Amino acid sequence: MQRIGGAFVTRKRWLFCAAGLAALAMPLALSALDTTQTKAQSQSQNAAQPPYEFEVASIKPSPLDASGGYMTNLARASDRFSARNLELMKLIRAAYGIPMAAEDSRITGGPSWLRSEKYDVDAKIDGSMVDELKTLSQDQRTLAQQQMLQALLRDRCKLAIRRETKDLAIYTLVSTKSGPKLQDANPGETSSLSYGGGGATRSITGQARSIANFAQALSVALGCPVVDKTGLTSKYDFKLEWTPDDNQEQSSLTGAPNDRPPSPPDSIAPSIFEAIQEQLGLKLVSGKGPVDTFVIDHAERPSAN
Repeated sequence: MQRIGGAFVTRKRWLFCAAGLAALAMPLALSALDTTQTKAQSQSQNAAQPPYEFEVASIKPSPLDASGGYMTNLARASDRFSARNLELMKLIRAAYGIPMAAEDSRITGGPSWLRSEKYDVDAKIDGSMVDELKTLSQDQRTLAQQQMLQALLRDRCKLAIRRETKDLAIYTLVSTKSGPKLQDANPGETSSLSYGGGGATRSITGQARSIANFAQALSVALGCPVVDKTGLTSKYDFKLEWTPDDNQEQSSLTGAPNDRPPSPPDSIAPSIFEAIQEQLGLKLVSGKGPVDTFVIDHAERPSAN
């Protein structure tokens, strides 16, 4: 048994979780996109994942005077993970890839302290495991990271959570009548997906990424599942720029399937719905469909070691 940050810890076979923190910031949320995969896809990739482990890990209550909150992301050269002043519900959302805007409809149950008490997490992964993580694709790392955060929560918080499928609001991504406006990726091009923007605009930039990956990024941006029905299977380079307007984006789910909210007044970029059509030749159609939801049956405050 060792100490990290003053707390006793125990060696465990945990993979460092860098699932993007959808609850706190979009750039981190983009690393949790693969949760929209089917269960069959997930099971297939699970079998392909080699085992990883934390050398040491610790979860302890945050100081009473702490402010703010964050979760680090797993950089290729990083061997450490930390979260500060964070509600455990945010860790659960990260583990299961649930955007903050979708929490009320997609995760229920559990004690109230999961949403109020703050914790600090510190973990270290040894160098050989870092090297192995570098050999994985971005998608494989994301999926493995989420699975191992789930294991961490089961072990230390005795988290018992189950899936239920419900018909909820979704978007379907399809091509416009005029066809896609996408640039094919060059052979051997490095794959990446990132979020950016400042001021009144936001952007999603993909390099050598599939449209299914893009649909997952849109799921985070909209706080609602987006299903790829374009039939496009190649890898593409793309950039989407839009002006966010939460009211318009969320209210479109209650409108007709082909509703397209107008751009916010005096914006320098169109709404996300207009931007997808104008910039990429794709279209979002609102409707309902089966969505994985989660019910927390049991959780305990983190064990001390």
